[in-house]
Amino acid sequence: MAYQSINFTEKLSLIKEHWSPRIIAQMNDYHFKLAKIKGEFVWHAHDDTDEVFVCIDGDLTIEFKDGSVGLGPGEMVVIPKGKEHRPVAQEECRILLIEPAGTVNTGDNPGEMTQARTEWI
Repeated sequence: MAYQSINFTEKLSLIKEHWSPRIIAQMNDYHFKLAKIKGEFVWHAHDDTDEVFVCIDGDLTIEFKDGSVGLGPGEMVVIPKGKEHRPVAQEECRILLIEPAGTVNTGDNPGEMTQARTEWI
């Protein structure tokens, strides 16, 4: 087996679009996804799973109906399953998402920002 590290900077350089996560690794039934985000995402919830946001670079706010949490580089938050939320980044932000394989990015709110299939990079 060939062992190798995964370089976030290298992988992020391959992502051109905002709000288009790409899978970089799998551990058991979980995907690790990198994304570049900017602006506001849609309000949504994941009824069956928690979701982890890790801020790599930039500033990110996760809005909830009853408050918000701000993340800077090196910070993370776990969004409990069923909790409606919306990620927002005023400037481009680079993030790592950790969630079960097959998790739809827009959760219970499908629409034009829904990514039908997440690609590997």
